Amino acid sequence: MSKETNFDPSLTGSHENGLFGIPTEESQALVQILPVPWEVTTSYGRGTAKGPEAILKASPQIDLYDLDFGNAYEKGFFLHKISNKWLKTNNKLKLQALKIRDQLESKGKLTTTLETQRREINKTSKKLNAWVFEFAKAALAKGKVAAVLGGDHSSPEGLILASCEHFDEVGVLHIDAHADLRQAYQGFEHSHASIMYNVMHAKKAPSQLVQVGIRDFCEEEYNLIQEHKNIHCHFDQELKAKLYSGESWKNLCEAIIAPLPKNVHVSFDIDGLDPLLCPGTGTPVPGGLQFGEANFLLKALVESGRRIVSFDLNEVAPTKGSEWDANVGARMLFKLCGWSTQ
Repeated sequence: MSKETNFDPSLTGSHENGLFGIPTEESQALVQILPVPWEVTTSYGRGTAKGPEAILKASPQIDLYDLDFGNAYEKGFFLHKISNKWLKTNNKLKLQALKIRDQLESKGKLTTTLETQRREINKTSKKLNAWVFEFAKAALAKGKVAAVLGGDHSSPEGLILASCEHFDEVGVLHIDAHADLRQAYQGFEHSHASIMYNVMHAKKAPSQLVQVGIRDFCEEEYNLIQEHKNIHCHFDQELKAKLYSGESWKNLCEAIIAPLPKNVHVSFDIDGLDPLLCPGTGTPVPGGLQFGEANFLLKALVESGRRIVSFDLNEVAPTKGSEWDANVGARMLFKLCGWSTQ
């Protein structure tokens, strides 16, 4: 795992050594994480493209021994370099997308120029998905756990599709405040609000989609949830009602994971948590899971005999003058990495 024989896990390291301050060789790391600095289709707050860098810088503050999985870091958590090419493309296209959204909100239709720009964004989003897909395909072929660190929630589409193609059957555990089941939201075919619609309508789709913490959705999404036999949504309001009525989180977690097959992709939007834990995220919604509840759910998933074969963490946006969002994001990433090695 380590590049250095004198690495001391009891000391605080530097992010320049690697994720969580650990000097790790790519070839020796079980968990391969691709940072995707992409937020072109965000519809409210911005800043998630800076999430991967902020999480990397905050990550060495985490003590490496974990009560749940001990020294799982020794199996290797490797964060690949952030792509300057995709970051520059993001910075260019998100300005165009902002003009498109403003025009739609004020006029209800686009000028010819803006329509052309929207087509270009859709075309480029497909290229991004293909890039992520090829990364994940290669990692999975080597027996690695493939992961994406976003970026907005459109970032891991290629990863989920690659995981579904690689394994005979994959289910998705989706933790989020939003259902993300809109078809081509605002005309963006690969919108952050459309990722679960896209993967569930793919040629090789997940066998089951289990959603947790959902508390912001439109009627179109609600109807799809009710009609689709392989989508199981645990609305936050309903989960809270059961908790307040005396049901245990343990029993609720068992019900949540019941439909999932052996191989699971975890898609974790940070706004699935209580927004006090992620105030900088683009579309915070009151309610959501506490950090401990989310970790307990992941633990229940793994202890049930299921395996996290791939995962993503997205929508972490650093707050100016505070490392809180990045700190929480780094700690959730550490938990996802650890549970995926069990």
